[in-house]
Amino acid sequence: MEKGQLVATRNGFGDEIVAIGKENRDIYVIDADIGKSCKTGAFAKALPGQYLNVGIAEQNCAGVAAGLATTGKVPFVVTYAVFGSLRMCEQIRQEICYPNLNVKIACSHGGLTPANDGASHQAIEDMGVLRTIPNMTVIMPADYVAARKLVREAANTYGPMFLRFTRDSVPVIYDEDQAFEIGRAIKLRDGKDVALIAVGDTVRLAIEAAEALHREGIEARVLDMHTIKPLDTQAVNACIENIGRIVTVEDHNILNGLGSAVCECVAEAGKGRVRRIGVQDCFGQSAPYERLLAMNGITVENIAAQAKSLLQLFIKKYKIKRRMKE
Repeated sequence: MEKGQLVATRNGFGDEIVAIGKENRDIYVIDADIGKSCKTGAFAKALPGQYLNVGIAEQNCAGVAAGLATTGKVPFVVTYAVFGSLRMCEQIRQEICYPNLNVKIACSHGGLTPANDGASHQAIEDMGVLRTIPNMTVIMPADYVAARKLVREAANTYGPMFLRFTRDSVPVIYDEDQAFEIGRAIKLRDGKDVALIAVGDTVRLAIEAAEALHREGIEARVLDMHTIKPLDTQAVNACIENIGRIVTVEDHNILNGLGSAVCECVAEAGKGRVRRIGVQDCFGQSAPYERLLAMNGITVENIAAQAKSLLQLFIKKYKIKRRMKE
């Protein structure tokens, strides 16, 4: 896959689940009758003995997957993010996370990428809700390569996991040989002036914003925080200690997602400033994906503007302190 090529992360899941399913016959796909959208058709065709379609019954998917996990299987429940989190929430808590079973919930259509499907299909709360449940890991890959690598990591790591993919295409940003570790952020660019911490489909925007800031003489550190639980607190704390100015970017409600997780670290450290860019605690609507992002300020221009605003606060504070010393 070439850098810059546009492809949805759901395609990365669809390709990788076939590969690992052929390698490990304990890998199962539990489908909620939307395999075409979630890219499980190739798996069903290649490995019919490891595939179950329970119909439009997501809560039953969770129960079936939990049962399979008790026999040593590694089931992937596959549906849309809004259903694989909110509709299944009780079953995820009671039947999967409480007994700490090895179930993976792999969901397409995360965030605003359902676009024209409207608010009912746009999962803006999913990562925030599920990260509050004990034993759950929450992951969103930034591109096709990351999706394949993180799906493989998830399959090889024990425990309940929620993997969130995009419906819309996003550019490939990683080389094929990039290594990924669940719970460990990837530093895509270093800088001393401001830190841009992004997840999923917004990582590309953070990279572009960093490039725009560089042209103005501002150097931004860019982190792909592909795992928001467990959060890479070491990487966040390094941003707090070495920079102190952080902008978080996510295609998710600004409440209880990546931004909130980073703010928790800042609060515990007792220093640093954060600006959160994401869905502004409102439901989406039926509109093109890029327009929905823009309506919530999830743009290159706003990321750069918020970064510069933090720098201005720092410069103003520095000047006041200097005058007081004089």
